[in-house]
Amino acid sequence: MSEREVFEYAVLRVVPRVERGEFFNAGVVVYCRARSFVAARTHLDEVKLKALDPHADVTGVRAALHAVEGVCRGGDDSGQASRDDAGRRFRWLIAPRSTVVQPGPVHTGLTADPQAEAERLLELLVR
Repeated sequence: MSEREVFEYAVLRVVPRVERGEFFNAGVVVYCRARSFVAARTHLDEVKLKALDPHADVTGVRAALHAVEGVCRGGDDSGQASRDDAGRRFRWLIAPRSTVVQPGPVHTGLTADPQAEAERLLELLVR
């Protein structure tokens, strides 16, 4: 059995109309320091989005979610933050912001497989 490591995660929320404060879950960001792992998994429910804001920019919201995934993957295509180490990328992604895609509170757990944990949390908390 693999050794279990501490991991942190935050749920990504879509807040179509920031002034109303209504949101739904659309992804998770998972970080495991011991494994230098950071990843995001997203799923946009367009029906929920349109229910909260019939005029929502679906393409823009999807692009924002994909940008989070890109920062987690790293590399030059995803901007300055994507060049930082996994921990700095996670902290940058979970910083509070007043945009359509917002991070929720950070939670912790133990896992032997951070990649599988990201998939499990996506199914449990988003889909």
